[in-house]
Amino acid sequence: MADVLPLVEARLRSALGEPDARAAVTFLGTDRIEVLRFPAAGQEGDIVRYATLGMAAQPMADPTAPLADPVKGPRAELVLSVRAGLADTGKVLRPLAVLAASPQVEGVIVAPGASLDVGEALWPGAPFTSVLVAEPGGLVEDLELDAPLDPVRFLPLLPMTPNEAAWKRVHGAQALQERWLTHGTDLRDPSRRSVPLE
Repeated sequence: MADVLPLVEARLRSALGEPDARAAVTFLGTDRIEVLRFPAAGQEGDIVRYATLGMAAQPMADPTAPLADPVKGPRAELVLSVRAGLADTGKVLRPLAVLAASPQVEGVIVAPGASLDVGEALWPGAPFTSVLVAEPGGLVEDLELDAPLDPVRFLPLLPMTPNEAAWKRVHGAQALQERWLTHGTDLRDPSRRSVPLE
């Protein structure tokens, strides 16, 4: 069984460039999770990206299954994009690692449309404590692995204010994304206000 993480890191580098910082976090009873920071570059010169590395080492297991399959099951890494220089977003490394460890710690499957909550500000002064998991495939293409392994999907994270998270629980992810679109919300603004929800 080939180690998938070098392949995952190679895919991240080919899509996002060279990381300028990385941090590793290990939680009790889990594999090590790294978070890589990719500096602003290219056409979107003010966007800095953070990507997890380690979540895809194991497939995510159905929490209701009596035994976790060590081979089959969805695999993913998380990607967060924010505008550089507007907030101290460098402190997001630990919250991102916490989210990436949640499949191992809490036995959850992270998939598009899900909400993930860290229970504290994503970075100092951030108006967000949770994220909406968006559809993969736009920024970093899925990484196909040899059968029978599922591909690794790179899931974008969209920060949500507490009001947006509560509204999403009632109305659903699609409705919240449509509201963001209607109001021209800059989801990469690390200090944006909540979208109007009336």
